Amino acid sequence: MDRRNFLAGAGGTTVAVVAPFSGTPPRVGTSDVIRLRSGLDALMALDDTKGGHEGLEKAAPAGAAEALEMQKLGATQRVRRRLFSVAADYTATAAWSALDAHRGDRAHALLGRALYLAGMGQDSIAELQVWNLYAMLANQRGEHADAVDSAMAAQATSVTRRDPFFASLTHARAAVGHSNSDRQAALRSLGYAQEALSKVVSAGPRPSWTAFYGPAELTALTAVVRNRIGDFAEAEAASHRALSAIPRQFRRNRAMATAQLALAQVRRGDVDQACASASAAFELMEGHPIPGRVRSRLGDFYRCLITLAPDAAVAREWGDRCRSEWSRS
Repeated sequence: MDRRNFLAGAGGTTVAVVAPFSGTPPRVGTSDVIRLRSGLDALMALDDTKGGHEGLEKAAPAGAAEALEMQKLGATQRVRRRLFSVAADYTATAAWSALDAHRGDRAHALLGRALYLAGMGQDSIAELQVWNLYAMLANQRGEHADAVDSAMAAQATSVTRRDPFFASLTHARAAVGHSNSDRQAALRSLGYAQEALSKVVSAGPRPSWTAFYGPAELTALTAVVRNRIGDFAEAEAASHRALSAIPRQFRRNRAMATAQLALAQVRRGDVDQACASASAAFELMEGHPIPGRVRSRLGDFYRCLITLAPDAAVAREWGDRCRSEWSRS
């Protein structure tokens, strides 16, 4: 019996998900887990290009619901735990999409559900994913102490002791949280993140949601930290290095790094180049709605621009461009 159907995402992209059972329910085994995982991988590939959007946010809970229905029919306890884990990953993906779109309350509710499911699945990687997203959400809300605490909770998961890749990610997230109040702690955490990443000897296997992280993303996060602690020249240099290394398919991540570059440049007084960089962020998302996090970072740039160079002609021109681009849904 073919239990799969398709949900068309925004922009006409089609993603495989599973449909409800019909007729006599079969016993569920490893092949069903693999099939659900493949649907999640397809959603993550879509997110890499487009960022958080309504289609993904709707598809992910549908996958979680199907995993939980299958869990009731699991042939073994091991299969049931794996299905809880899949449901946690789908739910965390929905939370990530809401976070990326700046729907914080929705993201928070989904993260609580994802953490419960990760516990039921006894999946420390899923738990780390949730705490990582909690840290991002807290930063987005300006709750910087909570961001550090969430990063520390991610560091406490058992997988960080087994895999320095995950340890590096949690230290990088802590660095971003610290950068709002403690320069030395932020730089120390960056050092820990770099040290841990240098110990990674293989690429996996790891869940598809981790594909974004590596030397390029750590460099991009370094630019964020350096900007926040006032090291604007170092932030600009790190942004350039990140953009030379972030894979082309990660369009949203490249747009984020480009907006970060613009922010560093305007703070260094290079207004013309900063406006050109900020415009390039719009161009990277051409043909797709601009995710909320990209909008927020460009908003930070614009506020800085009109504060530092309110009378510059290029600033007025960029403001006109910004208002036009902002109308994209």
